[in-house]
Amino acid sequence: MRQEDFDEYIRQVEPVQQEKARNWQTAIGLQAVDGLRVSDYLKHTAQRHIEGEISTDDVRRLIKEYYQTKTKREPDDDERHEADTVSNNIQEILSAATIDFTTRGYVSLHRKIFEGVMKHAGELRKYNITKKEWVLEGDTVRYLNWEDLHRALDYDIAQERAFSYKGLSHNELIRHITRFVSGLWQIHAFGEGNTRTTAVFTILYLRHIGFGVNNDMFALHSWYFRNALVRANYKNAVKGIDYSPVFLERFFRNLLLGEQWDLRNRYLHIHPTEKWSVQPNLSLPEQVPEQVPEQVPEQVKDLLHTNNPLIVELIQKIGCEELSVSQLMAKSGLKHRPNFIEYHLNPAITDGYVRLLYPQSPNHPRQKYLLTVKGLALYNELKK
Repeated sequence: MRQEDFDEYIRQVEPVQQEKARNWQTAIGLQAVDGLRVSDYLKHTAQRHIEGEISTDDVRRLIKEYYQTKTKREPDDDERHEADTVSNNIQEILSAATIDFTTRGYVSLHRKIFEGVMKHAGELRKYNITKKEWVLEGDTVRYLNWEDLHRALDYDIAQERAFSYKGLSHNELIRHITRFVSGLWQIHAFGEGNTRTTAVFTILYLRHIGFGVNNDMFALHSWYFRNALVRANYKNAVKGIDYSPVFLERFFRNLLLGEQWDLRNRYLHIHPTEKWSVQPNLSLPEQVPEQVPEQVPEQVKDLLHTNNPLIVELIQKIGCEELSVSQLMAKSGLKHRPNFIEYHLNPAITDGYVRLLYPQSPNHPRQKYLLTVKGLALYNELKK
C-alpha cells in the first residue's frame, strides 16, 4: 500500500475505528526516534486490523511470514522488520490502555514493545553507555551508571506515584510532568529502545491520571520529543550550556494545553543559526515567522564551502533531485539508517545545504530531501 493511500485511509476511517487508527498512527510514528520506517506491507496489514478483518496475533504472524518468505532481500529489511514488529506491539499496548506504574511494570513494558526484536528485551542494561547527538554537536548526555538503574527507577516512580496534582496551575503541572518524564528517560535503563519505551509509558500514564492525550503529537513529532529529552538532560559548563527543559515543556504544552509551539528540531541545536534561535508559538500571530525566500548573498563564494566531507558527498549524491532517506542511503552505499541521519543528513540540514520537502512535517510519510539555494550553489561549484 502506498503511503499516501494509507494516510488518506486513516483520515477517513469510521468513528468506531478511530481509536485503532490513532494507535496505529502513533505506533508507526514513534519508529522515527530511531530513524526507522515501516514497510508498505505493514500499512496494508494495519488497515485490515483496523477494519476488524484480522487480530493483533494475525498481524504478528503475517509480519513474520512476510519477511521469512521474501524472495528479494532489500538493504533495509532488518530495520523495517523491527519497525513493523514494534509498531504492532505498541498499538496492542495502547489499545489495552492499562499501566503497571512500578519499576517492574516499566521493565515489562520494554519487553512487550521489543518482544521478537531484541534479544535483551525487558532486561536492564549491564554496561555504561554514551550516544553522540547531533543537537549536541557530537557530545553525549551523561546517562546513569548501570549499577544504579534499579534503585533510580524505584525512586523516581515511587516519588511520582505519591505526588498530588491537586491545586497545581497549568505551568506547574507542565513543569512537573516534564521533570518526571525527563528524569525517567535520563536513567536510560535499557541498552536500546529507551525513548520508545518512555513515550509509550508516558502516554499510558497521562491517560491513567485523567489527561486526554492527543496521540498525534507523538506520531508527528517523535524525533523532536527525543531531542527535547536530550536537551533537558545536557549540561556543559565549559561551553556555557545549562539543562534546557523548556523544549520538552513546549512539547507537553502542545500535547496537554493545545498550544502551537513550532516543534522543529533545528530550534534544539545547542548552537542554532540566527534563523532558528527563537522558537515561535504559532498560536500567537506576532510570533509566526515570515516566509522569506532563501537568497544567496553577494559574498556567497566565501560562505559556500564546508570542511565536512560527508556533507560534500551528500550534496553530490542529491544534485538536482528530490530523494528519500532510503534512496540517499542506496546511492551512498550505506546501510545503517541512524548513523546516516546523524552524521550525514542532519549536519547538512543544520548547515543549510539540504532542506526538507515538507519542512512543517519532519516525519511526513513522503518526506524527501533536496538542496537549498546554498546547497545548489556549492553543487554547481563542485561540478566545475
